[in-house]
Amino acid sequence: MITRGLLEQLLKSGQDMLQNKAGSVQNKGASSSSGGLGSLLTGASGGALAAGAMGLLLGNKKARKVGGKVAVYGGLAALGVIAYKAYGNWQAQQGTAPKTEPQTLDRLPMAEVEQHSQAILKALVAAAKADGHIDARERELIEGAFTKLDNDQELQHWLHAELNKPLDPSDVARAARTPEMAAEMYIASVMLVDEESFMEKSYLDELARQLKLEPGLKAELEKQVRQASM
Repeated sequence: MITRGLLEQLLKSGQDMLQNKAGSVQNKGASSSSGGLGSLLTGASGGALAAGAMGLLLGNKKARKVGGKVAVYGGLAALGVIAYKAYGNWQAQQGTAPKTEPQTLDRLPMAEVEQHSQAILKALVAAAKADGHIDARERELIEGAFTKLDNDQELQHWLHAELNKPLDPSDVARAARTPEMAAEMYIASVMLVDEESFMEKSYLDELARQLKLEPGLKAELEKQVRQASM
């Protein structure tokens, strides 16, 4: 299962989510009206298709709200850059020099980038479920849209399983094999979660606890996401 390409498309889709054309596509896709998926996919390609898939995953209201935040990432490596900067700032605040340089995904060979990608995609899917908006009909739409983006059967089975799982921050956190992966997963989750929602903010706090993020690092990761979104 290769997730890197799909995740890259999703993270880069923010630019298209901000365009009127893609906004129209995602609004149709997020609708539960008949033919919604057909409206989403007919004639769509490239970034617009990825934006539509992201819009479905997030839900209509949230997609409009976080579209600008997603846009600033511009791709997978940017998550690593933000995590690396947060680590540096956190360590400087503690007055300690790092024992080793943080191995964020912008600094890794491709084989290891794939491991990080799978963990981040898992975090994104879970964060999208944190507001409870994904019902059976929307799961079908999301899976159909993702199939158009990537026809890897193993990836489709994985996505189906993730969408149908009960939301469990401890399960999400188990995908983090390194502290850097945990930081990147948290950044991706902050990017998608509406912190004004009590339910979503509670999920985010529990995820940070399960990821074993130090409070100072957690705050710095959130700060970096806010700054990147300005």
